[in-house]
Amino acid sequence: QVSLVELGGGSVQPGGALRLACTASGSTFTSDIKAWFRQAPVKQRELVARIGSFGDKNYTDSVKGRFTISRDNARKTTYWQMNRLKPEDTAVYYCNQHRLLTHPAHGYWGQGTQVTVSS
Repeated sequence: QVSLVELGGGSVQPGGALRLACTASGSTFTSDIKAWFRQAPVKQRELVARIGSFGDKNYTDSVKGRFTISRDNARKTTYWQMNRLKPEDTAVYYCNQHRLLTHPAHGYWGQGTQVTVSS
């Protein structure tokens, strides 16, 4: 069993920045894939970024160049740096961790943290 705890989030004006952290405990593996999803009101949850064990990263187009995913395997922590935030980034952000070659839906989820971008 794996438990994921998220920290960070909050409210910020457009153009601002926020940083989220997700720390895992339990039966984790260095090879696990770590990801961040978000869900805006009346929208489906979407994958925004993922990072493999060797630091290989993928981002959805809407956040490329603004957001950065990183991981610290020794601390079992995934970071999500969000810069130049826009109102359309407003959502609940969820961290996810799943075994290599498995679907994220079969992995573990953080509790979710609200990010609100508004003037």
